[in-house]
Amino acid sequence: MPEMPELETIRRTLEPHLKGRRIMQVEVLLSRQIKWPEPDQFVARLVGCTIERLERKGKYLLLVLDNDIHLVFHLRMTGQLCYREKGAADGTHSRIIFNLDGGDRLIYGDVRTFGTLYAMKPEELPKIQGLAELGPEPLSEEFTIDYLRTALAKKKTKIKGFLLDQSKIGGLGNIYVDEALFLSGIHPLRTAGSVTEEELPKLHEAINRVIREGIEDGGTTFRDYRNGDGGKGSHQENLFAYGRDGEPCRVCGTAMEKIRVGGRGTHFCPKCQPFEV
Repeated sequence: MPEMPELETIRRTLEPHLKGRRIMQVEVLLSRQIKWPEPDQFVARLVGCTIERLERKGKYLLLVLDNDIHLVFHLRMTGQLCYREKGAADGTHSRIIFNLDGGDRLIYGDVRTFGTLYAMKPEELPKIQGLAELGPEPLSEEFTIDYLRTALAKKKTKIKGFLLDQSKIGGLGNIYVDEALFLSGIHPLRTAGSVTEEELPKLHEAINRVIREGIEDGGTTFRDYRNGDGGKGSHQENLFAYGRDGEPCRVCGTAMEKIRVGGRGTHFCPKCQPFEV
């Protein structure tokens, strides 16, 4: 699933193409991915409107239109948003096509079709529970050490699961949680409440670092993720933990391991991240 760095990269690559553009037609090729309102009303809210700005909140991308409608995308596992100039091929697995003035298109593609789309008035946005309950994002003013300390305090859930909870920290997913735990030396099976005062700033900085570097590298591409221009990210070349099970740790040389935590594949170094109850 695209995480905060991937969604921010998509936003940045699409913005020059979409800001100020008018939506002329919407082709709905798979209506069940539209969650609000009904597909015909979804189309009616968009056609003829101009895209004023692009926003990102956690793992959601929002196109704000001049009629104050928010076109919201949640890409989930394999969703993609790519801009295509007039005459270029749409690509495979296209599900919804937004035809723009001048003949260019914004293509929503999705192999596994788990993604969701919404066209909502501002007062309707709280209907998207995940969006309404987002916690503070890494790199934001709200995401402070004090906030993290309070959020972690006395929590008995595993630290891996805690960091994946979007209501606690918005935008983190499996890749960047594994990376942050590695850089802070915290074993993924430890409880959230076991993070010490000494470890707290290390974890806070590690979370900010992995998100910042992920954005700088244009995101992480293993299979499906593409930016708004159809390009791949390069952060997979700089990962310390995720996807490296059996390979030598980049810090100590110990073989990296993989376990499942809360049903999620989890990568760590048994030496750099010793387990402590």
